[in-house]
Amino acid sequence: MNGINKEDDVFGRARVKDTSELTEYYKELSEIDTGALWTVANDIEPWEPSPKSAPTIWRHSELRKQVLRAIDLVRPEDAGRRVIYLRNPKRQDVSAACGWLFSGIQVMKAGEKAGAHRHAASALRFIMEGEGAYTIVDGHKVELGSRDFVITPNGTWHEHGISEDGSTCIWQDGLDIPLTNALEANFYEVHPEEYQSSNLPTNDSPLTYGAPGLMPALDKWDKPYSPLLKFSWEPTYEALKNYAKVSDGSPYDGIIMRYVNPQTGNDPMLTMGAQMQMLRPSEQTKSHRHTGNIIYQVAKGNGYSIIGGTKFDWAEKDIFCVPSWTWHEHCNTDRSEDSCLFSFNDLPVMDKLGFYKEQEFPENNGHQIVEK
Repeated sequence: MNGINKEDDVFGRARVKDTSELTEYYKELSEIDTGALWTVANDIEPWEPSPKSAPTIWRHSELRKQVLRAIDLVRPEDAGRRVIYLRNPKRQDVSAACGWLFSGIQVMKAGEKAGAHRHAASALRFIMEGEGAYTIVDGHKVELGSRDFVITPNGTWHEHGISEDGSTCIWQDGLDIPLTNALEANFYEVHPEEYQSSNLPTNDSPLTYGAPGLMPALDKWDKPYSPLLKFSWEPTYEALKNYAKVSDGSPYDGIIMRYVNPQTGNDPMLTMGAQMQMLRPSEQTKSHRHTGNIIYQVAKGNGYSIIGGTKFDWAEKDIFCVPSWTWHEHCNTDRSEDSCLFSFNDLPVMDKLGFYKEQEFPENNGHQIVEK
């Protein structure tokens, strides 16, 4: 140890001072692939979570033109997926956008389709623009429109495409690839026939399970993920507006609702959750922080978020992230229109492992001071 932080110089923390004898001892330990715990204990057991990601925003005005360039440079058949991924400046080693979450922007043009594959990582899509997009998940084909949210759970065969009469489509991909790789549990497999074949009716999933508060009496779904694969924008926005009529919402997130498995009420997939929140005109939330990483996409409107003391102005289709245990608050700057934020997260992992913790900002009436 080169030195001891003042806050660690207390009983119960490692505070051994270096000596020549200890230095030699550490060297001998390293020769047999061992080490003294007290030399690393304070680093591997911090007083509180120490996020390794930086709050970051990716602006649609900059992203879109670069994403569209990829159409003329690579074919989806060659790239596997024509995706421009979002790289957090502090997570480049694992190609993560925030924490252990991956995010990328995928683009396809009319008539294109990417081959079917499956992997251990879970995935989701949030449609940004275009018409005619579809996803096929284990034979269930669902058609997608702007602001729709669709899941492709881990282990499922899935493929994407655009109908011949559609238009160029762009959507955000969210995956837990970095987490799956960190756990050394990832697999990837290409479909033996390149594309899936199915006799199931198109949109059978949302037509069967998409009615609010209703489940088919003959339900036989036995998978660990949601039978509802697509969550459409229109009923989602309507639900937010209805909820706002009878609730003040969360002081930290405004009117917020979780996407859930209609069969269980749990998150749609095992490792990632997703939410849609609405900030009413001129609404500013208070600040809080929690374990777990969140990646936001602006579904509607304009505003800003203060993340870790830094203000990030955002507009529709911008994407930004809030690392674990980082103070954050949001504000809708429009005086007459709602703003909506779609987000996905790794909170199901935090909950299942018993790691979830939340804290409200204790000063300045719950609002951060913006750092210059």
